[in-house]
Amino acid sequence: MDWISDSDDLKDGFVNTLTTWYEHHKRDLPWRHTRNPYLIWLSEVILQQTRVAQGRPYYERFVAAYPTVQSMSDADERDLLRLWQGLGYYSRARNMHRTAQYVAGPLAGKFPETYQELLKLPGVGTYTAAAIASFSFNEKAAVVDGNVYRVLARVFGVEADITTTLAKKTFAKLADQLIQLSDNPATYNQAIMEFGAIQCTPVSPDCLICPLQQRCQAYLTGRQRELPVKSRKNAVRERYFNYIVIRQGDRIALKERTEKDIWQHLYDFCLIETEEPMEAFRELPEGAILNWVLQEGILKGLSDERTHVLSHQRIRARFWLVEIPEGRNVPLPDGLIFCKPSDTERLPKPILVVDYLKSLHF
Repeated sequence: MDWISDSDDLKDGFVNTLTTWYEHHKRDLPWRHTRNPYLIWLSEVILQQTRVAQGRPYYERFVAAYPTVQSMSDADERDLLRLWQGLGYYSRARNMHRTAQYVAGPLAGKFPETYQELLKLPGVGTYTAAAIASFSFNEKAAVVDGNVYRVLARVFGVEADITTTLAKKTFAKLADQLIQLSDNPATYNQAIMEFGAIQCTPVSPDCLICPLQQRCQAYLTGRQRELPVKSRKNAVRERYFNYIVIRQGDRIALKERTEKDIWQHLYDFCLIETEEPMEAFRELPEGAILNWVLQEGILKGLSDERTHVLSHQRIRARFWLVEIPEGRNVPLPDGLIFCKPSDTERLPKPILVVDYLKSLHF
């Protein structure tokens, strides 16, 4: 880190270089054409969940549905979750709704204008607060996300494990030191994140045409693959979901997930979770649901296993389609309700369920 000890070198060798690079290589993205803190907040919440290419359509749909913080505040949570469908971490969507209600209510529709005040918003952490403060109000608040960790670790040769608290403080201090040297913190923050996203990528960074090549400690020592240092992830939990899909005519039975588990407040089918994969209906554990199906329904088919990967869980799901003869009045198991296609479309659902319904042409 010797070359950054002089603030002039810092300014000439890193901050200005990144800013110049950004002006020539930045992508044209809708949230970069506004200083509206609501729109910037919305884009940052979405982009924490996915990459730009996947997140942009979500952003555009949310802006069309909720153009102001007041309109989002007034939204039905189920409608908001339905728009969020497919992004995962649905608790963030619920936090987003609560934040909108707080801004529209106690704050009279006005977002705070400083980093420290933005941190007081429900669900807003250091990264999002820094993004809003810099992009909307040009405050010298440094954003530190995965892209920033990677750029700083490689260029400055920082070997601290980015999963540790001490490392987070080290990177935050360095990021703050750098942004203080910028005359345009909004552009600088955009630049370092963009640089990490499209130039200094996790795999196969484009080092041959990198403007920081001869200052980059990782390049000069051949450690691009080693930096940033990140300890291994926790083991992924395997879960086996056996969905009992009950259909009668053009109606299908759904149930809201109310327990504190994944996909809370989303709708899926009757579920039997097992410790191991079940290949045949008779292998499912005995219980009220199984007895109900045997008495009331006709087993019509079993899907292939479908896998859905979450951050710390891997869901392996199979769908058992059960038909109830039309005209027959059968009470459904607790919590299930029959829904017509229009209702099913409107309800928020895990993407695993959405994809299965598409395969049924429902």
